[in-house]
Amino acid sequence: MLHRPMQHAKGATPWPAEQDAAATALDFDMTTAVPDPSATIIAASAAHGSSTTYDPSAKQKAQAKTSRIPIKVVPIEKLKKPDWIRVKAATGNSRFYEIKQILREHNLHTVCEEASCPNIGECFGKGTATFMIMGDKCTRRCPFCDVGHGRPDPLDAEEPVNLARTIGALKLRYVVITSVDRDDLRDGGAGHFVECIRQVRELSPQTQIEILTPDFRGRLDRALAILNAAPPDVMNHNLETVPRLYKEARPGSDYAHSLKLLKDFKALHPDVATKSGLMVGLGETEEEILQVMRDLRAHDVDMLTIGQYLQPSEHHLPVRAYVHPDTFKMYEREAYAMGFTHAAVGAMVRSSYHADVQAQGAGVVAG
Repeated sequence: MLHRPMQHAKGATPWPAEQDAAATALDFDMTTAVPDPSATIIAASAAHGSSTTYDPSAKQKAQAKTSRIPIKVVPIEKLKKPDWIRVKAATGNSRFYEIKQILREHNLHTVCEEASCPNIGECFGKGTATFMIMGDKCTRRCPFCDVGHGRPDPLDAEEPVNLARTIGALKLRYVVITSVDRDDLRDGGAGHFVECIRQVRELSPQTQIEILTPDFRGRLDRALAILNAAPPDVMNHNLETVPRLYKEARPGSDYAHSLKLLKDFKALHPDVATKSGLMVGLGETEEEILQVMRDLRAHDVDMLTIGQYLQPSEHHLPVRAYVHPDTFKMYEREAYAMGFTHAAVGAMVRSSYHADVQAQGAGVVAG
């Protein structure tokens, strides 16, 4: 069953930081659907959820998460995965379980686990992980993402030092630190990012740090001012998809705002590499992806990742197309022609997948 798409997201009034996190995640403009020949997989949801008792403090995944947004995922015929979609499983002699044990001992989370990344076996097996700070409950409900939603717990004051100790114990030379969205915090979590960066640099000075941030919607100037105290080696913020699909895929986010975040950070820190990532297969066109790439370069973004969207569960946005490897090669060629210093483009590429290799390719990390 197919439905007409919602109009793409318009600029919304910034959310007050003290607003309840659960309500914040739903506070975006729903406009009248307009015809579109591409057809879409979402529809207005009058119920905003099921009849079961709602506990905003509980961590919601899959259907529990997506059932309460003002759109609903409408199943379509599932596409067969092509031969070029291959996931590497953890091997028997890998560090997979060792890494998981260390993370649990230090009460840490990874986006690898929380977002059900298909590369988790390979990355954990090589002793690498992308650390997710500020808890495992996001204040937003993006229907492409498998990170849980709910009212977040208070920040863990011990998390920065626990993170730094873990990184030091693993002797990691390059790490990615990301977070859930924390619309409940007045600084969006920028101060916690800074404290994590400081602790890692103190306890593991050889480690280079990439941060993958939320959009700090409604508190951008404050967040950027705070990040000035300890800027990372690479600043990453993902646009995720084309602006036409923001209403469907990134409710509560704004395309122009995300571009502004990247440009404003670069203006403050011209020597720090900036980076952004996109998913394909959600119903976008090739020209739309190329235009987003142009927009990124126009906003002084240095590095790019593009990968195939894979549906975490039947309750998430479905895959509309599996992009052919030749198309990925075309995107890569165009990226370098546009002036990106590095472009990681391919079906299984994710924003932080082989991030150290990406940074080395961009000249951030010495070989």
